[in-house]
Parts: sequence; C-alpha cells; structure tokens
Amino acid sequence: QLQASGGGLVQPGGSLRLSCAASTTLDTYAIGWFRQAPGKEREGVSCNSNYDRNTISTDSVKGRFTISRDHAKNTVYLQMNSLKPEDTAVYYCAVRAAPGCILRRDWYDNWGQETLVTVSS
Repeated sequence: QLQASGGGLVQPGGSLRLSCAASTTLDTYAIGWFRQAPGKEREGVSCNSNYDRNTISTDSVKGRFTISRDHAKNTVYLQMNSLKPEDTAVYYCAVRAAPGCILRRDWYDNWGQETLVTVSS
C-alpha cells in the first residue's frame, strides 16, 4: 500500500517535496512518479530503480526534480524545485517489483493515492 503526500499551493520558483510511503520495503521495487494536469493524460515525471540505481526523468523536469529513497522509512521522495505553473497537476507514485524502471504508466502495477500540486502566484 502506498501513501502519497506533500502536495500544496506554492508560488512559481518555489519548492515542494512529495513523499510516497509504503507499508513494506521498497528495496526491490522500481518507483515512478507520474502527474496528470487538467484535461491532459497522465505522464511520467521521474522513476528510479534501486536495482541499478538508475533514474530517468522527463525532459521538462530535468535539473529541477530529484527522486530519492529513504530505505529505513520505506519512503520515496520527489523533491521539486524551481516550480512552474505548468507543473500544476495531481501527482501519483507507483511501484513495480522489477529491476530497472521506465516512464510508462501501464508498466506499474501498484499505485498510491493522488496529491495535488498547484503552482500559482
């Protein structure tokens, strides 16, 4: 079971850290963060594989968003800096027990609940 949190209202240029807490260890899981803006399809933001320590991010967030894990807390984070109005969306975390990771939503088989991020002045 995944519990996402950390969303909120932030001004452009600000930062937020999203959390995705699991009820079990995530050591063997690929983690993905996705988002869905109003009227748009859900898109992959960033994913991380603990197997090969690989991280993939979509171009629009590279250099601004960082995905990380706290193994002791079974929690994955998405640190979002230099936020832009176009980052406004509902964010989701997802996992799959597999090596590697890809930013394809149908590859993940366990999804957390949403957390809303609004970037506005």
